[in-house]
Amino acid sequence: MKLKGNIRHSVCRWCYEKIPLEELCRAGKEMGLVAIDLLQPDEFAAAQKHGLACSMVANPTIDGLGGITKAWNRVGHHDQLVQAYEQRIRETANAGHTRLICFSGDRAGLDDETGLANCAAGLKRLLPLAEKHKVTLCMELLNSKRTHPDYQCDHVAWGVELVRRISSERFKLLYDIFHMQIMDGDVCDTILENHPCFGHYHTGGVPGRHELDETQELYYPRIMQAILATGYQGYVAHEFVPQCPDALASLRQAVQICDV
Repeated sequence: MKLKGNIRHSVCRWCYEKIPLEELCRAGKEMGLVAIDLLQPDEFAAAQKHGLACSMVANPTIDGLGGITKAWNRVGHHDQLVQAYEQRIRETANAGHTRLICFSGDRAGLDDETGLANCAAGLKRLLPLAEKHKVTLCMELLNSKRTHPDYQCDHVAWGVELVRRISSERFKLLYDIFHMQIMDGDVCDTILENHPCFGHYHTGGVPGRHELDETQELYYPRIMQAILATGYQGYVAHEFVPQCPDALASLRQAVQICDV
């Protein structure tokens, strides 16, 4: 499928778990994708075989830490997370990839200021290695209203403050359009005003994180134009759960809608 080439399209692997990775890569390449999002290191080769990058490397986990609910906002997690992330940074760099996801963790009674301070302290321990290997850590903004109750990095303002405190080009936010429409709205102006803090984008229809078609409330061509207006040259990864029986047809449609 011939695309305009302004948007570098990717897709999140987990949304298409029922499709073998080789098949997803093959079909994705044909429809104009240039990468697959959220792959584990043992999956890199499959994407590479089809000429696709890994646009965002999946988080490591160790003893239940590193995922959405238990991560960087607690000091007691830092030593184990640093060990796991240092290895994943090296794996990411060795494969030629440049983005690695991370999460704040749930509040579980922790106030936002303490959570900020703890995340900054822990992630700063990774920055020398990340800077050496040119790997950018991206903390994902998630909604705590409907999908991930109690998640701490749930508003752009909180995430932007974390970026300010860490103050490194190797730490950014993953701006998930689905999640932040639910929490903050004002998507296009938020992107234009805060884009230096954003290192990656995810799509998804609201409500429900389904197709980007007329069944949802966001107009994605305008959002893509806002992203391009910032000079962004990274990836936009489609992260929605298809409702159509032909999941690949839904993905192809999303690529076409966002091809501005």
